[in-house]
Amino acid sequence: MGSHESAERGDEHAAASEESAATGAVGDAAESVGDAAETVEDAAETVEEQPAFQAVARGGFLMGGLVHVLIGWIAVRLALGDSGGSADQSGAMAMIAQAPGGQILLWAGGLVMGILALWLLLRTWFAARSAQGLRATVVDALRWLGPAVVYAALSVMVLRFAAGGGSSSEAQTQSATAGLLGSGPGRALVLLAGAVVIGIGIGFVVLGVTRRFLRQLERGGARSVGAALRITGIVGYVAKGLALAAVGALLGWAAISADPEKATGLDGALKTMAGLPAGVAMLLLVGVGLILFGVYCALRSRYQEM
Repeated sequence: MGSHESAERGDEHAAASEESAATGAVGDAAESVGDAAETVEDAAETVEEQPAFQAVARGGFLMGGLVHVLIGWIAVRLALGDSGGSADQSGAMAMIAQAPGGQILLWAGGLVMGILALWLLLRTWFAARSAQGLRATVVDALRWLGPAVVYAALSVMVLRFAAGGGSSSEAQTQSATAGLLGSGPGRALVLLAGAVVIGIGIGFVVLGVTRRFLRQLERGGARSVGAALRITGIVGYVAKGLALAAVGALLGWAAISADPEKATGLDGALKTMAGLPAGVAMLLLVGVGLILFGVYCALRSRYQEM
């Protein structure tokens, strides 16, 4: 009996030792993972703060500004009766490609916008980490994440165009929606996408009217060119918001009518705008506003807080 109890105690002791060893191994592994994550985060912070990295990232704002200026110029020409060129990113990139050294500019522009997207993603992470409270974390993260997604998409689009694989926003939008509009859930998804784009457009208008876009620029020391930033930013944000709202409205219309041809992207939205009562004047104002938004992006490349 005594030997039996002794054996049981020995088994329990061995099991406890094994459990302790396993717990210790898990703890060591977790600590190693935590140390590795901290090392990666420190390295990312070091890269994000490098002047050379920030300087290249600023070039992404310049390229984005050039694209908006050209889209605005095509929209102005469309309002004045010139139907040549697509009033969207593909039309702007086609104009760049036709210029001397245009292909080099497309490759360089796509790369710097990709680097800018990476910088914005890093800023998203560090802003969320330093925020106090859930609401502040979400707001700070979205403030940087939205532009990061936009510039990442623009980077991919420009690089694809430079490699010969570009297509108009109308063709891309119709291709993306055609497969969804054949079912109820797909139409609901397209309708939701349209509502989201309209919401983003309204957000741009609000940013312009309330001048909230100036907050981070003023922290970066932009008061010396405050008038230029205010004028180009206010008009530019409102114009881009109206253009995005028009794109979202056409997406919603395509979902309701189950017709992918109505999802015509930015080019189709601006051409539809021109056909409305007083639409030519509205399109002209939006075109000028997009040009000013491009100028604002160029100014932002200099005064953005990095």
